[in-house]
Amino acid sequence: MNRSDLINSLKEEASLSRKDAENIVDTFFDTITQTLASGERVEIRGFGSFAVKHYKPYVGRNPKTSVQIEVPSKKLPFFKVGKELKEMVDK
Repeated sequence: MNRSDLINSLKEEASLSRKDAENIVDTFFDTITQTLASGERVEIRGFGSFAVKHYKPYVGRNPKTSVQIEVPSKKLPFFKVGKELKEMVDK
C-alpha cells in the first residue's frame, strides 16, 4: 500500500472527500515527522512506536579502495512493532 492507496481507503471507509482524506493523511505524517525531528517518541498503542536512535561516529572503510573514512554521528528514525500488530501479522 502506498500513500494514494491509503488516501483512497480512508476516503471510502470514512465517506470523506478525497481532499479531506488527503489532509488527514498529510497531517498524520507531518505530525509524526515533526515530533521525531524534535527528538521525541511517538507511540500508537496496538500498532507500534517510532523513536530516534543516535549513532556515534566511527571509522569506516571504502570497500573499493580500502581507504578509511570518518563517518559522522547521525540520528535515524526507528520503528518498533507493537505486540498486537505482530500477533495479527503472524496469524
